[in-house]
Amino acid sequence: MIGRIERIAPGPGQESVWDYPRPPRLERVPERLRIVLGGETVADTTGGYRVLETSHPPVYYLPPADFLDGALEPAPGRSFCEFKGIAAYWDVVAGGRRAERAAWSYPDPTPAFAQIRDFVAVYASRMDACFVGDERVDAQEGDFYGGWITSRVVGPFKGAPGTLGW
Repeated sequence: MIGRIERIAPGPGQESVWDYPRPPRLERVPERLRIVLGGETVADTTGGYRVLETSHPPVYYLPPADFLDGALEPAPGRSFCEFKGIAAYWDVVAGGRRAERAAWSYPDPTPAFAQIRDFVAVYASRMDACFVGDERVDAQEGDFYGGWITSRVVGPFKGAPGTLGW
């Protein structure tokens, strides 16, 4: 138990988000990452990274060169992450659809996250589908963190109503 939160014990081949560090850790992803919007594959890579932070499902970052040409359009606004720096936002456009402010990147990240400079993360909830390997991910609840949930991670996960104080 973590405070009043009941940690789910990971099974074989699983990770608990409660074992992820704070400050977060960056690591390469060996699996293929794929994003679909408007029936089109807008990104496909084997060169991604994931950020692991206590209580959050992993956030996946993909190289901008592995997005379909024209799929990313600059969007207004910025936000600040105490660990990664200032984020820029992107609309994702494909197949006649526009997902506004559905992606973000760090044009000038902190030194610990320099490897993901300009790499792009997307909110799975705003795409048709996102995949890690062949597994379709579930989106982390809420529209703040943007984690991707696979069968390999267990929670409970921050982001749902009532979890802000975790």
